[in-house]
Amino acid sequence: MPGIEKLPIEETLEDSPQTRSLLGVFEEDTAAMSNYCTQLYQAMQRIYDAQNELSAATHLTSRLLKEYDKQRFPLGGDDEVMSSTLQQFAKVIDELSSCHAVLSTQLADAMMFPITQFKERDLKEILTLKEVFQISSDDHDTAINRYSRLSKKRDNDKLRAEAVEDVYTSRKKQHQTMMHYFCSLNTLQYKKKTALLEPLLGYMQAQISFFKLGSENLTQQWEDFLGTIGTSVQNVRREMEEEVGQMQQTIQDMERSCDPLYAPCDPDPSHSPVCRNLTRKQGYLYIRNKTGLVSSSWERQYFFTQGGNLMQQGRGEVAGGLVTDLDNCSVMAVDCDDRRFCFQVTSFDGKKVVTLQSESRKDCEEWISTINNISKRIYLSENAEELAARVNQSALEAVTPSPSFQQRHESMRPSSKGRAGRASSISSVGSEPSPALSVLSLDALVDPETPIQFDIISPVSEENSGQSKTAAQSGRRSNPFGESGDSTSEDSEDSILHQLFIVRFLGSMEVKTVESIDVISETMRQILAARAIHNIFRMTESHLLVTCDCLKLIDPQTQVTRLRFPLSTVVQCSSHQDNKRLFGFVLQPAGGRGDSRAVCYIFESNNDGEKICDSIGLAKQIAFHSEMDRKAVEKRKEQDKAKEKQQEELSKQRQIEKDLEEQSRLIAASSRPANLPGSDGQFLVLSNSQSEDSDAGEEGKKKGESEA
Repeated sequence: MPGIEKLPIEETLEDSPQTRSLLGVFEEDTAAMSNYCTQLYQAMQRIYDAQNELSAATHLTSRLLKEYDKQRFPLGGDDEVMSSTLQQFAKVIDELSSCHAVLSTQLADAMMFPITQFKERDLKEILTLKEVFQISSDDHDTAINRYSRLSKKRDNDKLRAEAVEDVYTSRKKQHQTMMHYFCSLNTLQYKKKTALLEPLLGYMQAQISFFKLGSENLTQQWEDFLGTIGTSVQNVRREMEEEVGQMQQTIQDMERSCDPLYAPCDPDPSHSPVCRNLTRKQGYLYIRNKTGLVSSSWERQYFFTQGGNLMQQGRGEVAGGLVTDLDNCSVMAVDCDDRRFCFQVTSFDGKKVVTLQSESRKDCEEWISTINNISKRIYLSENAEELAARVNQSALEAVTPSPSFQQRHESMRPSSKGRAGRASSISSVGSEPSPALSVLSLDALVDPETPIQFDIISPVSEENSGQSKTAAQSGRRSNPFGESGDSTSEDSEDSILHQLFIVRFLGSMEVKTVESIDVISETMRQILAARAIHNIFRMTESHLLVTCDCLKLIDPQTQVTRLRFPLSTVVQCSSHQDNKRLFGFVLQPAGGRGDSRAVCYIFESNNDGEKICDSIGLAKQIAFHSEMDRKAVEKRKEQDKAKEKQQEELSKQRQIEKDLEEQSRLIAASSRPANLPGSDGQFLVLSNSQSEDSDAGEEGKKKGESEA
């Protein structure tokens, strides 16, 4: 190590300019040393802070690895291999955390303490001595100047003594301060070397100790463990790369195959036909929510079927909520003013109605078919889709074309060969046939060639042209709704029974016989199968008014009577055995039971169909008793009229007899002589008394006859 420069302490008393110049060099060196030491201190402080942070982070890592078993992961939380491996790592990292804690302590003692002492004690001491030396030097210069200004002419011993004393004191103080200042500067030249080397020496010794401690803890066993873990990591990485490759290939295949599915509507319906055998379905739909009396809003939700329930789930929700029960429900396509592809689901009791919208017509039809299959409880069977396909196929074989589809589907009419196998296939749709149905063939109940009417075509609307001509000839105004101006409505208003039901018209068709009780159930099968095959889900909703005179189908919006069935023409009325909301009745025209134009009407109600049938039966009983009472009243009126006529004839006969007696008395009175006034007066008096007696006798006679 080269020699160290020093300030000459012997020259402090002389305080020459050369000494002052050399002192300036030492002061400049001290300032540079102070600046460098500050930077080095900051760097070592960062090392110490980083080591403390590393020790704390290592300890935290070890603690988190130990708590892995307590974590509840939704996926893969029960991996015992992973848990045990992390426990081993936690043990190793815990030991390393202890080593880092020891290293932090060693750095604090061997590195930070020496440089902190040099910075805070030695450098500050020199700065303090520099300030004291500057003050003493200024005081000495002031004392010398004062001593030099003493006057030679006016010599004052006291002033001279004081000036000498000040010079002595200030010079002594400057000399002592300067010597101590020079000593500190000379000492600093040695301390700055030790102050730089001791922290570095402590840092290196701490690191060497840390590495030795780590080598002792990380034995060959840990090296083998780390090698095994590294191999496992490589295997997992290899599996991940293979899985990523497969997923990329799947993504490419899906992009090619799903390109037509991105559009909401399929341009080619034949490319993706409607699947009607589903018993489960899910997807996004819009649901209509009422926000006011007449206003509503649409909300997009994820809907799915779960058993016999329709569920909905919003984005971000963990589980879905129940929308409605699909068992024995009804579903149909509806027309909304502001939306397309809408359908409506009505619960079995009719209390809840849900309106939904799908993205396309195909999706809408699949939802309707799926809900229809669930409503029949097909999902409870083991092979639900096979049973749904078999039911739809049976319905396809059993269906007969409706009037609206007769011209377009002539080829779909069942042939004579298909009629024979139709009886066996129909038994799988709906309820089991009764014993009467097994004896009486299906063709004897319903003609397979009979067209089906799916919508209400009022007879009044068919006769509008004739009514308009008649109204024009008679000068009367025609009713645009087809209601006649007779008194039938007034008669129905005077009826004892008034019951109103909400019904939906499913269809009607002619039947061959009205004697069998199974004709209504067979008609239900025919109409429901035809609706399913021809994809007819729209139903006309009406109000069925049951009175003692007739059955009326009334438009719920305009209150116009669509159809009117006289109660006397209703021959049968019954509900479905399984689905009690389905009911129907058979109308027999006035031509008699042998007339072949009997028509069966099928409806779906919100209430129990048996209640409607009971109401119709009650109306027929009331009408029967009313008719009996009316006939009895008419008979009584006829008897009263006969008695009144007899009484009138008797009164006329008595009046004639009375007139004849009066005439005879007048004739007898006129034939007497005029000269006998007294006798005439007597005669007249006697005649009057006799006439009064005769009148009293006649009145008694009349009274006796009336009592008899």
